Amino acid sequence: MRKLNPTLFVLCAAALIGIGFGVDNEYYLGVATLMMINALNTAAFNVLLGYGGVISMGQAAFYGIGAYVAAVLSVNYGVPPAVTLLIAPAMAFVVAWIVGYPVLKLHGHYLAMATLGFGMIVYIFMNEFSGITGGPSGFMGIGNLSFLGFELATEKSFYIFMSTFFLICVLLYEVFDKSFLHYKLKFIKNSESACRSYGINVTRTKLMVFASVAAITALNGVLYTYYTHFISPVSFSFKYSISLVCMATVGGLGYISGGIVGAVFLGFIPEVFATFEDFEMIIYGGLLAVVIMFFPGGIAGTLKKLVRKNAQNK
Repeated sequence: MRKLNPTLFVLCAAALIGIGFGVDNEYYLGVATLMMINALNTAAFNVLLGYGGVISMGQAAFYGIGAYVAAVLSVNYGVPPAVTLLIAPAMAFVVAWIVGYPVLKLHGHYLAMATLGFGMIVYIFMNEFSGITGGPSGFMGIGNLSFLGFELATEKSFYIFMSTFFLICVLLYEVFDKSFLHYKLKFIKNSESACRSYGINVTRTKLMVFASVAAITALNGVLYTYYTHFISPVSFSFKYSISLVCMATVGGLGYISGGIVGAVFLGFIPEVFATFEDFEMIIYGGLLAVVIMFFPGGIAGTLKKLVRKNAQNK
């Protein structure tokens, strides 16, 4: 998202929120809500991989940490949902900082394998410690999200809330895209040794971004928990981490809008090819291969090239 067109943003915002008031079909509203959650997760992951070159294969773990912390606190200890929106991301931030301190000193496939190992540990914990997490059967009895006296008890109300939150996040990502941190991350991605020669603390910068993205992902996990009212380890497995990689790459690495576009585009696949559910990851893999070979910039990068080429021709 290089330059946010104000007119286009207002039109998209009006359409997005208007759908909530104009559409009564709960199924479609539900699909759209989950797409927005996935889009925010992908956009956050794109900051790590697309901007910073940090190959984290354990993002599903932070998504799960946010979800389970919120569920356990609200159901077992009666903590208000609004408070869990703060506690869960904070816990994910601390965990990511502890894990990231040694792990982020690695690079390439070593970093990918280390974060994958962390993700598997968290998944095993969610699956085996049934006394806390409910185990394979999942965690039930989760109430509605409520804050400031408002309770999101219907599909429509949650969609409208999610749309508003989504649009706010888009604006915040636009601010990030123009910030010094954005350029510092790209500098680190291109040459860590050069960054150090300029006095940039590479490890601390990567660690702060890694932990911040983990907190954002956990916050989305909290929203997912209060939306579905039921969570199980399956939703936070390695498969979800792979899905984030696919959505970010297909949408366009290095473009915040790419993460959003990729999540929406691939989000339609389970709906369109519902009868081929067992082949979902094969379809994802095929699309990923096609994009890497023929459209390395993803959807966002390809569209940007086409717009630039069209402008030059004029």
